[in-house]
Amino acid sequence: MQLTKKIKIYPTEEQVNVLWELSEKCRCIYNLALADRKNAWCNEQRSVGYIEQQNKLPEFKENNPEYKVVYSKVLQGVLKKLDANYKSFFALRKNGDMTARLPKFRSNKYFMTLCYNQSGYKINNTNIKFAHSVNKTSLDFEFNEILENVRQVEIYNDDPYKGRGDFYLSVTYDVFPKAYTDNGCYQAIDAGITKIVTCINLKGKIHEVKTPRPDKYWQKKMDSIKSKKDHCMKNSRKYLKLHKNYRVMETKKSNQLKDFQHKLSRKMVENTRANTIIVGDLKVKKMAQPKIINGEKQKKTKRIRSRNRSTQNQGYLSRFIEFLTYKAELRGKRVIRIDENYTSKECYLCGKRHDMPLGKRTMECDCGNVIDRDRNSAINIMVRFLSQNALWTGYLQFVDNLRQTGLPMRIRFLESDFQMK
Repeated sequence: MQLTKKIKIYPTEEQVNVLWELSEKCRCIYNLALADRKNAWCNEQRSVGYIEQQNKLPEFKENNPEYKVVYSKVLQGVLKKLDANYKSFFALRKNGDMTARLPKFRSNKYFMTLCYNQSGYKINNTNIKFAHSVNKTSLDFEFNEILENVRQVEIYNDDPYKGRGDFYLSVTYDVFPKAYTDNGCYQAIDAGITKIVTCINLKGKIHEVKTPRPDKYWQKKMDSIKSKKDHCMKNSRKYLKLHKNYRVMETKKSNQLKDFQHKLSRKMVENTRANTIIVGDLKVKKMAQPKIINGEKQKKTKRIRSRNRSTQNQGYLSRFIEFLTYKAELRGKRVIRIDENYTSKECYLCGKRHDMPLGKRTMECDCGNVIDRDRNSAINIMVRFLSQNALWTGYLQFVDNLRQTGLPMRIRFLESDFQMK
């Protein structure tokens, strides 16, 4: 298992000049490789892959010795990023996202991320040194902790336009999680908008956590600054000052949401007896209304804009599931994702499917069941997991415990539905 740690560094002016020189060489390689792919397709109707371009690198460096100042693994990392961008484009198109666009050429105004994969760096306790041949300036940086089992280090700028932001190291390292054992305890989680998690276990106990909304505080200030920026000449002194303030607010908002998600995911993993956590396979990208539907541009009302912000700005629900997954694996637990289609719309008591827009928070069924939509979804996720894995005893226990907690429940699945795999 691999984790990534973010470390802030403070390069000197000479080191920044070296980083920009390396970035410029990587940018040229990226643009040349992109042009090679486009020309091969336009002229020969042929696709060029990563391996073919990597094999051309030694000959290219012999003909252009100025590129030898960059460590070879860094140039290979640039080609890998281009290949990953192409694969992402084709995957999005395959999934029906027609707004996806091919990778574009990189401008020299942007700082390129430098990726040192497996080698090209040397770590000595709390010091790291990177290889290069630009000049005699040493690229060595200090940090506050000892890192072991490091696999990859990236140098990047959090505001790459003209390198206005701070420089960071992204360190990827190996960790060794505990072995997983199924102890027969399960917990189902529904991730939502107003409540970030609604949990239920086999005993029928429900736990809910409301979503914090720091974006409501910061968004007004950020919108005000953005409005002022629109009335300034681009790159003027006032424009740059407003842009810097906007970046600071955006960073604080993002950090508050990320901090909350880290603390909540750790607390959930540590405080549950269940070694198996079931979550719905949430597709946050589809929750917001797109700008174009059936070729027509949609008018964004205040209600739609508010809903889109509530779905997309909540610290990214999919990121919270990733935090929960790796923290669970470190403690010998497992997070299982299952299809959650119609879990909020389908009554867990009788199975009837309702029309439940995001603004409707309570389900009222003809069978007499009145329940919060997130609780209904959590129960359906638990039932779906138990039925898919043929856990008939656990299902009967879950039904009985729900009755004891005061929630109506009847057995809707026959024993023949629980086929052993």
